[in-house]
Amino acid sequence: MTFLDDFFWRAVIAGVGVAVVAGPLGCFVVWRRMSYLGDTMAHSALLGVALGLFLKVDLMLGVFAVALAVALLLFFFQRQKLLSNDAVLGTLSHASLAMGVLLLSLMAWVRIDLMGYLFGDILAVSLNDLYWIYGGGILILLTLLMLWRPLLAITFDGELAQAEGVPVLGVQLLFMLLVAAVIALSMKIIGILLVTSLLIIPVSAARRFSNTPEQMAIGGALIGISSVLLGLWASLHVDTPSGPSIVIAAVLFFFAAHILPFRQFKY
Repeated sequence: MTFLDDFFWRAVIAGVGVAVVAGPLGCFVVWRRMSYLGDTMAHSALLGVALGLFLKVDLMLGVFAVALAVALLLFFFQRQKLLSNDAVLGTLSHASLAMGVLLLSLMAWVRIDLMGYLFGDILAVSLNDLYWIYGGGILILLTLLMLWRPLLAITFDGELAQAEGVPVLGVQLLFMLLVAAVIALSMKIIGILLVTSLLIIPVSAARRFSNTPEQMAIGGALIGISSVLLGLWASLHVDTPSGPSIVIAAVLFFFAAHILPFRQFKY
């Protein structure tokens, strides 16, 4: 038996990879107050699972394809400016979730562990998932590194960034695609309904003691890794779903960060 034959260690390696990517990306979700975007992408993941099963393709590929479609639809409606972002996000979120449940119910021949997809399942992580997570994670981090300064400029003053020649719409679209990719990578560890928490809670804890954007990104990644390790340990020993266990661990770090006497954040 090799090291990667152990399901728990596969889950740990996968969770650490997801946390490293979610930390820096989650900073922009928090700064731009776009947590509902993450929820919309996450809810669309169930439709991606259903389509993946129906088309008999890799489920992570199905999830990313649907999240990509949702991101493009959101981008289109934002440019039209006919509805508020909240209205568009709410419509896309509930529509994709309902379509996913409906499609799964119509496929009577398919038997899946729906709770595992909704709340995470450490037994579901395969060696192929690790390739997806680390291959996709490296691409996401490299893309985010190239977009870091433009995203910061847009986040703190979009009009000034546009005046300075930053392609605001293009950068915003790429950002939404990166969020979609992280949602797809995180599905089996955190679960569809809780995946946004790994983007928000660790960086919200790190924000309490960060003086630069880079400190917050690194701190968010480290707290995310710690949450994954503690949550998976609890999941293994207490026999609880991995997603809620990781979220509770992250919440503990969040409260600790706000109770302990750290200096007030700047970002």
